[in-house]
Amino acid sequence: MKRPSFTKKDVVTILVIFVAAVIMAFNIKSFVRTAGLYPGGANGLTILIQHMSEAWFGVTPSFTVINLIINSIPLYIGFRYVGKKFTFYSLIMIIVAGVITDLIPGIPITEDILLISIFGGIINGAAISLCLRAGATFGGTDIIAIFLSERKGVDAFSYVLAANAVIIATAGILFGWDKALYSIIFQYVSTVTIRLLYRKFQRSTLFIVTNKPKEVCAVIYDVARHGATILEGEGSYGHTERSVIYSVVDKPQAKHVIKAVRECDPKAFVNEIRTEKLTGHFYQKPEE
Repeated sequence: MKRPSFTKKDVVTILVIFVAAVIMAFNIKSFVRTAGLYPGGANGLTILIQHMSEAWFGVTPSFTVINLIINSIPLYIGFRYVGKKFTFYSLIMIIVAGVITDLIPGIPITEDILLISIFGGIINGAAISLCLRAGATFGGTDIIAIFLSERKGVDAFSYVLAANAVIIATAGILFGWDKALYSIIFQYVSTVTIRLLYRKFQRSTLFIVTNKPKEVCAVIYDVARHGATILEGEGSYGHTERSVIYSVVDKPQAKHVIKAVRECDPKAFVNEIRTEKLTGHFYQKPEE
């Protein structure tokens, strides 16, 4: 049996995971717990269960244990449908972040709940984005979002925001709406940060007017591994025949595609449009 390879990239990924785990644990203890917020997702549900146990039984259960139990189903989905190495990295992230959260003390940065909601959300989103870019997640709704993004071709993190509202609403009913409303601010800022920093599942539609249609199509495929459609058009000013190339590429690839197109045809006219939803076959490099 061939042993799984362990490369330099894997070492870097694990180091990034540890950094992201430390940032997340610090954010939970110094921002989220200090202000009594509920960040949504598996972490938010874990904190909600901890608060319920503290209020009703006077006992604070382990963050790590509860989080692992909650993430059991998402991890199975990740292992079965997303990628084995991706799920393994996510498991490392969940365990390391949980253990650090259980061990480190909470150091309050500020007592202003609004500031905590905003900057805590930014830190939360940055930590999740760092983790996602390394090829892992903090589990829970992040794995489900990636699963939906790959299967349905949509930017599913907006749907995650809606799903997290259920957790926040439950917290509001049980422990008061003031912290729940601040938690919505926290979660919104976190989601916006993720969408700014992590664009893998966002798409761009390119319309390219060119006199070199075949060459441009070849460039698009070389750079992005995506095909294109050639449309025949007519310039309204000079009434000359022009070719319009239509293609959809990953958002991070768009700038590289546009640069390559301009090198191929300096006179090409390029219009990039954000793609809200995509159905049909679209090549997406699978997670390992």
